[in-house]
Amino acid sequence: MNLFADIRILVTEAIDTLAARGTLPEGLPFDNIAVEPPRDPSHGDMATNAAMVLAKPAGMKPREIAEALAPMLAEDSRIATAEVAGPGFLNLRLSDAVWQDVAKTVLSDGAAFGRSIMGQGIKVNVEYVSANPTGPLHVGHTRGAVFGDALAALLDYAGYDVTREYYINDGGAQVDVLARSVYLRYLEAHGQEVAFADGTYPGEYLIEVGEALKAKVGDAYLDASEDVWLEPVREFATDAMMALIREDLALLGVEMDHFFSEKSLYGTGKIERAINELVERGLIYRGVLEPPKGKLPEDWEPREQTLFKSTKHGDDVDRPIRKSDGSWTYFAPDIAYHYDKVRRGFDQLIDVFGADHGGYVKRMKAAVSALSNGSVPLDIKLCQLVKLYKNGEPFKMSKRAGTFVTLRDVVEQVGPDVTRFVMLTRKNDAPLDFDFDKAVEQSKDNPVFYVQYAHARVCSVLRKGTEAGMDLSDQALLEADLSGMTHETELAVAKKLAEWPRLVEIAARTHEPHRVAFYLYELASDLHALWNRGNDEPGLRFLQEGDPATSRSKTALARAVAVVIAAGLGILGVTPVEEMR
Repeated sequence: MNLFADIRILVTEAIDTLAARGTLPEGLPFDNIAVEPPRDPSHGDMATNAAMVLAKPAGMKPREIAEALAPMLAEDSRIATAEVAGPGFLNLRLSDAVWQDVAKTVLSDGAAFGRSIMGQGIKVNVEYVSANPTGPLHVGHTRGAVFGDALAALLDYAGYDVTREYYINDGGAQVDVLARSVYLRYLEAHGQEVAFADGTYPGEYLIEVGEALKAKVGDAYLDASEDVWLEPVREFATDAMMALIREDLALLGVEMDHFFSEKSLYGTGKIERAINELVERGLIYRGVLEPPKGKLPEDWEPREQTLFKSTKHGDDVDRPIRKSDGSWTYFAPDIAYHYDKVRRGFDQLIDVFGADHGGYVKRMKAAVSALSNGSVPLDIKLCQLVKLYKNGEPFKMSKRAGTFVTLRDVVEQVGPDVTRFVMLTRKNDAPLDFDFDKAVEQSKDNPVFYVQYAHARVCSVLRKGTEAGMDLSDQALLEADLSGMTHETELAVAKKLAEWPRLVEIAARTHEPHRVAFYLYELASDLHALWNRGNDEPGLRFLQEGDPATSRSKTALARAVAVVIAAGLGILGVTPVEEMR
């Protein structure tokens, strides 16, 4: 049930009828017609821009169209009033029965309420986290992990066929640095004094890896040259780090469907095949790039390189794919990786990157556009930085990691549910302040608590009513008579429930899971407002002593709120609580 979509159908059918009567021209475009909540609730329950967007193609004044449309819409039993406002907006008020029906539908559909078929099984690959396998995940990775996981769940909820993927960056020089760092810990495990040079990883998390390497190979590498031990230690260390990363992700409840190794692209012909595709499309050439912006001519050494003509697909400049020494640039394997995704048959690609990858967006989109002939869209979502605070001070770095606050540090402070919800209280491209004290504060200012408290309150009502001998099962609530649900505060809750299916589709279409968190806060606020109003007006309380029938009708609305909150929290990866502790 998507009430806004249903009323939009009503509007377009009324326009068709007016066209058949000759009041409006035939064949008017409906694409930009919207039915949505008005910015000012006092204007009504819904508003449509139909008259405004049809005025130009119809060659008529907007108000003229709106005045013809309003009486037709008012003929429908769901519409209480249809009023023309301003130059031609149409404000609609719906009958109480419509909102009473919403609560019924939520109870009838249960967890399926709000689920959409919008995605139509379209195959979407969501790649997120993809941290270098050189250490534990840090707080920046945490935000990307939560965002990507919630986005994947949201798309799944909206009817897409989603694959969650992690790209293991195990093909670059940083993994050689990891191997050398582990080797130092290996020497240390043998009782030798070591010094970590600049560029190596001094974190304590590698102590166990060095000891594990000793347990595996004994003293075989003690006096060996680097060319003997580098490759096997590199593989051993990468496996150890990926095991650590999987453990970190598990703390957040993040489970990937697929891990893809960058190393698997080298020596297998995959990079060459991807580049050959671009060659065949006339997009690879030898050339010299202009100096980067801000570089003086004397700072720039022009040299001929192999370039990808990415400007043909929306980039600002062409990009090098092979260095002057003949080796691949870091961009080449990324092209091959995305070519592999295209070849695997995905209809849409989404990459979740850190804030430092902003300059990478256009070139990667250009590559996917070129490799797929523009048939596979790539959306890149950048997650901005997270600043951590505790006791009013910046949260100190993790000693174990050596240089940063880890995902584990955060989760151990507040738990996975709070971590996930807080990470989604800002849009991904906005910086986020994560205050540990506020995250566990029991107040309206803490959205995690406020939403969980709403769900717990409903569970409390159900427990107390059942203990009092009332039948408050889902079936009994579904059969309750809701015709008495007419108070403005009750209707406000039902109206917010009606927005859920529409919100899901908007959030999925825009790839913005934070909208779910915002919506849940608003729904919880309406539920709390109704609860508080009941403190002053006993007739609004969910449980009416000695009146099981009325109690069921009022509790049905509360139960509907709990159903939607649980569904929304499920998308965010947060477990709804039944009581606050």
